Formats: sequence, C-alpha cells, structure tokens
Amino acid sequence: MLKDVPKNNVILLIIVALLVGFVIGAIAGIRFSSKVTPRPVAETDGASPENPKIVSNEDLSQLQSVLKRDPGNLKVLISLGDLYFDSNEPQKAIDMYGRALKINPANADVRTDMATMYRNLKDYDKAVKELREAASHNPKHANSRFNLGVVLLHDKKDYKGAVTAWEEFLKVEPAGERADTIRQRLGQLRSMVK
Repeated sequence: MLKDVPKNNVILLIIVALLVGFVIGAIAGIRFSSKVTPRPVAETDGASPENPKIVSNEDLSQLQSVLKRDPGNLKVLISLGDLYFDSNEPQKAIDMYGRALKINPANADVRTDMATMYRNLKDYDKAVKELREAASHNPKHANSRFNLGVVLLHDKKDYKGAVTAWEEFLKVEPAGERADTIRQRLGQLRSMVK
C-alpha cells in the first residue's frame, strides 16, 4: 500500500501521526495530573472523599463523652476532627479543628487538615488562607506548602502562586519522592507561566 505513495507523502504522514500522538498524550497527561491530587498531610488508612473511613460509633461516643466533661481537651478536639476528616464530614471536622486552633493556633498540622476540609467543601480561599497560616506558624512545615501548591494549581488556577508555593516546599523538603515529583511539575508549570 505504501509503495504507491510518494516518499514525501510518507514522511509527511509519519510527522502528522507523531504530532497527533504527542497532542493526545499531552491532553491525557494534563487530565490525569489534574485528577490525581496527592493526599494532604494526614494519610488516613486509605480514606478519601470517595471512600471514607468507617468510624466506629463507640469511638465517636467515647470522644464526645470526654469532650462534654472537658470541652477544652485539645487531644480530644483534634481526635474528633480527625475522625470527621476520615469519615468525610468536612464541616464537623472544621468545627473541631477550629476549636482546637483556638487553644493552640500554631498547630500547622491541624491547620493543614482544616484546609483540606475547606477544599472538600470547595471553599478554596479559606483553604489557601489556612495553608498560608500554617506555613507562617511553622517555617519547616512541608505539607502546608505542598498542599498550597496543589490548591493554587488545581482549584484556583493560579500557576504563578503554585510555582512559588512549590519552590518554598522544595526549600523545606529538598529530597524524596514528593520533591522529585514537584521538580518535574515545576518544569511544566514554569513553561506555562512565561
């Protein structure tokens, strides 16, 4: 079949096929990377918004009972927030984390988890605010910077902000699997920002 086609046309067909393949691959890569968002701070036994962790009523009742007797119990407030986080009840988690942060406003882990819950509620501005606050309280807190880049990139479409957040992340966590992934992503993002 290709014997009847002039040599120039064969080369042209090959170039067109390569370009089409590249474009399809790039589109698939962008779609895949925007859907696969690394899980923030508290990895929770495989729990996710689509697959929440089942929380035992006994654990929940026990913690709520302690909280009734001691409403300012920081550990219990955080534990309840984490249970609600794991069972994908973002507003309840935010309420518990908010109460915990009134007691200890500098807890960067709690702020980052609360930001994740705001993100689940699609309140991206509050998520960004909490992540920046967490980073300001703890200059070595890598997860807040990592997650800030995720929210800015995927939810706010603020590519320059995501580049800045991930550059700060790499200063705090320069080595490891996440750092390698972020370096690759930064290469792509910087070319989009120019």
